[in-house]
Amino acid sequence: MNRILKIGLDVHTTNFTICIAEPQLGSDGNFLLSTQTKPDVKLLLDVVNTFKKKFKDDEFDITFGYEAGCLGYSLYKESENKGYKCIILAPSTMKVEKGGRMIKNDYRDAKEIASCLCNGGYKAVYVPTVLDNAVKEYIRMRDDIKQNLKSIKQQIIAFCTRNGFMYSESRYWTAKHIGWMKNLVFEDEILKETLDEYMVEYNHLDDRISRLDKRIEELSQKEIYVDKVNRLKCFIGIKTHTALSLIVETSDFVRFSKGTDYGAWLGLVPMQHASGDNDSRYGITKSGNRHLRKLLTEAAQAYTRGAAGYKSKDLKQRQSLCSSEIVLYADSSNVRLRKKYQNMIRKGKKHNVAVTAIARELACFIWGMMNDHIEVNVKA
Repeated sequence: MNRILKIGLDVHTTNFTICIAEPQLGSDGNFLLSTQTKPDVKLLLDVVNTFKKKFKDDEFDITFGYEAGCLGYSLYKESENKGYKCIILAPSTMKVEKGGRMIKNDYRDAKEIASCLCNGGYKAVYVPTVLDNAVKEYIRMRDDIKQNLKSIKQQIIAFCTRNGFMYSESRYWTAKHIGWMKNLVFEDEILKETLDEYMVEYNHLDDRISRLDKRIEELSQKEIYVDKVNRLKCFIGIKTHTALSLIVETSDFVRFSKGTDYGAWLGLVPMQHASGDNDSRYGITKSGNRHLRKLLTEAAQAYTRGAAGYKSKDLKQRQSLCSSEIVLYADSSNVRLRKKYQNMIRKGKKHNVAVTAIARELACFIWGMMNDHIEVNVKA
């Protein structure tokens, strides 16, 4: 007899909670076993093999499943290497019983995952290539250090302010600003020593960012990435860091059937509540890739400056690496987005609302660029 088993896993760094279920017509599954082990794939397989021994004459088709979270893709890869199918479930897409999220414990969560595997009530997380995942982790590491640099800058400004020194110019962290801080005279030499120590950390982090950005430039020149990166850099506000992030975080743009689907995956579409004649829309869902959503929102800020049709020297240089068809598509998109922002502001829309709308439409144009839908049908 061939038996189909769906194994829900609620995984943590401290334990794995396991629920073995068998799909059953008209129900969420026939639940056969619930147990817990230490977070070790070998122990997980021991549980499965012990269970299989109860049905010596049966063949098994086994699928593991767990929610996207702290283990990333590691459990998926280990399971696949051992010959088992594995699915990473997107938590926001899982269909659970009413009120199910109100009562949470590890065993209940594992059961819900097993139930979703049995009835198909989920969407699977896309698993990127090994290279895409490695480059993604490298870029995110760089961004973490960039956040540390931002924090130390804020700490230095706060330290100077607390001790009566406020820089009068509008631009901070220029050579002039740093020179001003070096020449500050404090009441006590310990305060000067404190600032010097702050600046040691600032210089260290600033140098690291420069080195990491150089490495990201090198990674972007890999044969698998270079053409895609050059294409994306034809858009205003997108340079190497953002372009490569979009490529490795998305990994496969073809899996989205249209640009609006890509925007939804990024969490840039509005929430909607429709009931009867009432159709209300609220802020964006924020349910997708937070990292890319932040980068696209930052890129969208570039469309709030400059006249429609204006191209900087830097943008012209980036576009010189691509064909005229690609540049024409990017230029049409750039003009449309600048005009859209200006029109929204003229109609009284708030800046943040307009920027989010630009980011959402920019995501659609990026999808078109990456899927070779570059026919110019954009109304500028």
